[in-house]
Amino acid sequence: MKAIGHILARYTAWIWGLLAPLGIWGVFVIAFADSALLGMPVDAVVAAYVYNDRRHFLLYVILACAGSALGSLPLYIIGYLGGEKVLRKRISEERFLKIHRSFERHEFWALMFPAMLPPPLPFKLFVLGAAVFEMRFSDFLAAIFAGRFVRFATLALLTLWFGPQVVELAGHLFRQHFYWVLGVMAGAVLVWALRRRSKARTGVLNNH
Repeated sequence: MKAIGHILARYTAWIWGLLAPLGIWGVFVIAFADSALLGMPVDAVVAAYVYNDRRHFLLYVILACAGSALGSLPLYIIGYLGGEKVLRKRISEERFLKIHRSFERHEFWALMFPAMLPPPLPFKLFVLGAAVFEMRFSDFLAAIFAGRFVRFATLALLTLWFGPQVVELAGHLFRQHFYWVLGVMAGAVLVWALRRRSKARTGVLNNH
């Protein structure tokens, strides 16, 4: 355990050493790398930036969202150029068809909802799926940005209230109660969508 703790401490120090010269752009870079490459501690970095510079918390949220959306482009290109074989090798046929159906029903929500959730959800599979199932490029970027905005804005607010240690607590909660957290977030998104639709209908009726 001590050896693992030492490795993690060195890894964390290495990450912060790379980000220090970048200033506020460190959030963008870490989010880009997290989406384009292997998983990075993006939540911990966002929380640290927000906690140390509370006045600009919204800026860090937006930079993290932009980095995550743009960092997904390489995988989108791979999927668009022939990623179906890659996707089928990584998941079962049943899951492949399930993801396909979700994109056919409402592709924006099919990508935005996974973008809201932290690891261990395999978000990159949904990014690859979006390209394989020919999701429009502008909708692709918008869905990731919107989903990440929900995720990072929630993280930022929790960090302002409870401190950066909330990242570890939230990660533990998500791993131990995955389906409960999933259900709560799905319910929140559903309520938001229904309210938005209701307001839109009310606006249409008022115009008439």
